[in-house]
Amino acid sequence: MGKVKIAGRTIPLPSHPVARATLGIALVAGGFLGFLPVLGFWMIPVGLAVLAVDFPMARRAHRRLNVRLGAFLHRKAPRHAHRFGFGARRPGKQ
Repeated sequence: MGKVKIAGRTIPLPSHPVARATLGIALVAGGFLGFLPVLGFWMIPVGLAVLAVDFPMARRAHRRLNVRLGAFLHRKAPRHAHRFGFGARRPGKQ
């Protein structure tokens, strides 16, 4: 069974790869309809996280997004960075 860590929380995923891929694609597709009331833009990174379990291309995109978000939070709101699961800032990084 796969697991995804999002915002410091661990979420279990379905064990079958086709079910994970379907869930990830549905979340990303729903994220593009984020202007609708129930759906939201938050679904895109969650869908990428689900897809990253099985697909290397999605894994790279998800990792890149995490690194950029972590750097942004450490720069703008360091107090919140730890709350969202980003650890201490590395020494020597700007």
